[in-house]
Parts: sequence; structure tokens; C-alpha cells
Amino acid sequence: MGKLRPEYRWLLPSALETPVPTRRSTRDWVIDTLCFLIGYGFCVLATYDLLSADFTFVPEWRLTPPWLAWLDFAVGTVIGIGLWWRRGRLLIPLAVFCALVSIFTVAAGPASMIVLFTVAVHRRFGVLAVFAVTALATNAIFPLLRPEDGRPYGQTMGWGSAFIIISCLWGMVIRSRRQLVLSLRDRAVRAESEQQLRVAQARTVERTRIAREMHDVLAHRISLLSLHAGALEIKPDATPDEVARAAGVIRASAHQALQDLREVIGVLRTDRSDGEPEPPQPTLGALPALAQESRSAGVKVNLDVRLEPASVPDGTGRTAYRIVQEGLTNARKHAPGTAVRVDVAGSPADGLAINVRNPWPIGGPSGAIPGTGTGLIGLTERTLLAGGRLSHGRTPQNEFVLTAWLPWPHESKSPEPAEAAV
Repeated sequence: MGKLRPEYRWLLPSALETPVPTRRSTRDWVIDTLCFLIGYGFCVLATYDLLSADFTFVPEWRLTPPWLAWLDFAVGTVIGIGLWWRRGRLLIPLAVFCALVSIFTVAAGPASMIVLFTVAVHRRFGVLAVFAVTALATNAIFPLLRPEDGRPYGQTMGWGSAFIIISCLWGMVIRSRRQLVLSLRDRAVRAESEQQLRVAQARTVERTRIAREMHDVLAHRISLLSLHAGALEIKPDATPDEVARAAGVIRASAHQALQDLREVIGVLRTDRSDGEPEPPQPTLGALPALAQESRSAGVKVNLDVRLEPASVPDGTGRTAYRIVQEGLTNARKHAPGTAVRVDVAGSPADGLAINVRNPWPIGGPSGAIPGTGTGLIGLTERTLLAGGRLSHGRTPQNEFVLTAWLPWPHESKSPEPAEAAV
């Protein structure tokens, strides 16, 4: 998140009671100068009026003793000078001083209103309420100590209370507006940060998709290449025809692996709408071809599909295909020469069940073909994301079994493009 500008730090909850001193901006200098001229200017004029014998704004104040007028001037001077530091830590002491002297002072009236207004802008409502109630109380006492002839007590107190309430409400409105601006700015900064985080997460997810898809597609092809190359290595006396056939199979497998790699990278780099299939994505209908590829590499595969592949939803079929593909790939890697049995069965009511098993190799799993060890981990994640479950391990019957269950969503298959056109 971006840093908060210094002039807005006082809006933070932790800074409400002890605001951090900041440098004044040009706007602050203009406002502070105007407040000083209003507050202290009225103090000078009022003191001159109190000491003048010719004319006064309030005739009853003509009888004000000189000592009281000079005391009033001194109080107004202190408050007027304090207006320059009302934004910092001196605000509360200055407000307390104004609350005490407001009982008798005339010259410091506008300056005291400015201080109360500043409290409303820079402090929370609880602090403002204390000073507002105090100001209303002193305003009720002031007409008793310095009454105005010809004006009833209620009128004098009413006007003073009105100015106090207006100052408080005005300050609260400005504080709320500034907090709203700060909140909107904070949301904008947060939204930008979250957008950057989403971009980083999207890149990570895309890289994971590419790695998983490349593993699923290429591991199968490369294992076939390794088996055919191993057959040539252990049979140096092979006839030229056998070598040519094996080389042809190796060349075809390598070509197919490169083709699959191009298609996977091309698909994962293409922007597609949500829910749109991503070719090449084989489904259960491609299981016979997958089994035949393994048989051509010398693996005995017994495939038993007890359902109609076309009736399985495409998403479920793609996940099932990857599970069977990974099971055959692991069997070729770690248990070469064994027979693999693949059973696929299910219904919309029971879900789709997949079972891939092969005898446990004598001497333990073979490491002739290296693997990353993450194939089954990625397959488990893929199955969980599809809403199913997957387990694997050695059984008491000395077999390695890979079992999976996938939900069979009750959804109608979308029509083919030609059917949709009709």
C-alpha cells in the first residue's frame, strides 16, 4: 500500500490524540494567516473599543474597568498567537484555556470559536463533545457576568449557543469529507495493490497449468521413447528390419511429442472464455488409442471400459483420461514388463470409477526411467479440483493400485457445431 501523505496523517486512528507535526503547505499558511487576522484583529478592535470613551459596540461595556479590558487583551493575545500552532499538540491545551477564559472574555470570542472549530476538524467526536458542552456551559455563565442592557439573557445565550453549534457542525462536516477522501484514496491504492497481486497470482497459476499439462502430455511420449531405445540397447544383435522398425517408432514418438508440446503451449497461451474446452484435450473415447500406444511399446494392457465414452461429460472424461495416462506411464517407468489392467465403469448416479493396477515388480520399483515424483501429486490435485478423490499404493495382494472416483454431473452435452448450425 502507498504511503499516506503527511498532511493526512492526523486522520489515522492512532494519530487522533497525538498528531504528527507536519510542514505547512501554502494552503495552510493562507488559512492560518486568515484565522490569525480574524481572531487577533477582533481582539485589538474590541480592546480599543473597551478602552474608548467615545463609542462602543455595546454601550454597557463602556463601564468595563481598564484592568479587565487589558486582561481581556492579554487573553486574546495568547489565544491569537496560539492559533499558529492549533494544528499540533498544543490544540488541546489551547482549547482548555479557551474554555476557562470564555466565561468573561470578549476580545477572544472569535479566536475561541476558531479553536473549537479546529477541535471539531482534528479530533474525534468524543473529545469534541466535551469541549462543546463546556463551551455551552461557559456561554450560559457569560451573560450573567457581563450582561447587555436592553437584551434579555436568553437572547444573548441563544446567539452564543448558535455560534458554538454552527462551529462544531461545520468542523464535523469538513472532518467527514476529509476522511471520505482519504478512504477513497486508500481504496484506490489498495485496489491497485490487489490488481498487481492478482496479476502475479495469474502468472503463477498459468505457469502451474503449463507445467502440469506438459507433464501429462510429454511424460507418456517420452516413456515410450525410453522403452524403444532401451530395447535397442539390450538387443545389439537385432536385424536391420527390427532396428528400422524401432527407429521408426522412436521417430514417430518424438515427432508426436514435439507436436503435442506445440499444441499445449499454443493452447495455454491463447485467451479463452470461461468454460470453453482447450484442445487438445482427449476424453474417454481416446483410451483405446492410448492403450494401443503402450502395447506397441511392449506393455501388456488390458483395457475394460464398461460404459459409453460419449455419454461422459467432457470435463470428467478429460480428467479420467489423464488419470489412466499417468497410471500407464508410471507402470512403464517403475514396473516394466508387467501387465497393466485398466477398468473404467460408472453411471450418472454412481459417478465414474477408474482402477489401474499392475503387479508389484520383483525387487521393488525400477528407476530405469527417471521421474520427477510429482505426477501423482499433480494428479491428486487435478482430481480434487474436479470434485473427486484419488488414492494409490501397494495392496496386500502385492499389487500397485491407482483408484479414482469422479463425479458425473447431470448435464446435457452441448451440440456439435454442425448440429447447432442446423
